[in-house]
Formats: sequence, structure tokens, C-alpha cells
Amino acid sequence: GDLSLKMSPQAGPDGMVIASDINASMLQNGRDRLIDKGIINNVQFVQADAEKLPFADNSIDRITIAFGLRNVTDQKAALAAMYCCLRPGGRLIILEFSKPVLPGLDKIYDLYSFKILPQLGKIIANDEASYRYLAESIRKHPDQETLKGMMVEAGFDRPHYHNLSGGIVAVHKGYKV
Repeated sequence: GDLSLKMSPQAGPDGMVIASDINASMLQNGRDRLIDKGIINNVQFVQADAEKLPFADNSIDRITIAFGLRNVTDQKAALAAMYCCLRPGGRLIILEFSKPVLPGLDKIYDLYSFKILPQLGKIIANDEASYRYLAESIRKHPDQETLKGMMVEAGFDRPHYHNLSGGIVAVHKGYKV
């Protein structure tokens, strides 16, 4: 929903934004948020598995995924599916937790992620397990260079990334030629 909210005005009245998630309740939450903001005309909601996208080959100009790729079981299959859907000249943008690159930040980040964050989740949301899963899913996600290599394997041209917050988050971009 967050990305769709930002992209809808950019797409304009003649463009279309497709919000997709495998989880129906997440999709409904996104839909409700957009409706509350008055954005209903150029956003389509599609429940779909990122590994098997239901869109025609060469039919989409941009694909973005924010903090979702690490939750996909077969990330290589998802990247391949995204590549197939993109039109030539299309771009994939991935915003995802990554690996800290600043000296010492990894130790501080691990302490926060594995010790402090789950306890905060337990106290504030009464849900330690979800916050522990978050830390574990981030740890298992490929580092910046590995994800860049996976994009190459999927067919993307000129893959590159930009670290944010010392590498805690990275933006990866790739193109279909």
C-alpha cells in the first residue's frame, strides 16, 4: 500500500498501479488505506505469489518490492518472474534490509535485532515471535553483492545497489534490455 500510495499520482489518470501480495489480508489493508486517502481510480489489487506472477510477459514498466523479497521462499524464481513481466526498458527496484557495511555497525545492529527488538515486541505488541522472525529473516536474506548476482542470473542488465543507513537497508535496481 505504501508504494502504491506514492506511485498512483505519478502514474496519473492514464496509468495503472498494480498492488500485489500473496496475503489477502495485507492486500485488503493496503486497499483500505488507499481508499481512505481517496486513491481508487488507478490502483488495481491482485493477490499473487511473487514466484509465479499472473501478468503477461513484457507487460509492466516498473516493478517495486519493499521489505518483501526476504519473505519469498524462492527468491531466484521471484526475480525470474519479475524479469519476465517487465517490458524491455523496464526497471526493477528492490528496497530491502541488507547487511551493515560500516565497521562495528553489524555488532550493534545484531544486538538490537536479536535482543532488544524482540523484547520491545513482547512488551509493546505482546508478540516476541514476530519480531524474532523479523531479525532472523533479515539475517538469512542475501547480502548486497549476492542479491546483485541473483539479479544478473535472472537476466537483469546493469544491476546495482545503493546502501542506506550504513547498509542496514539497500536499494537494488536492475533493467530489462
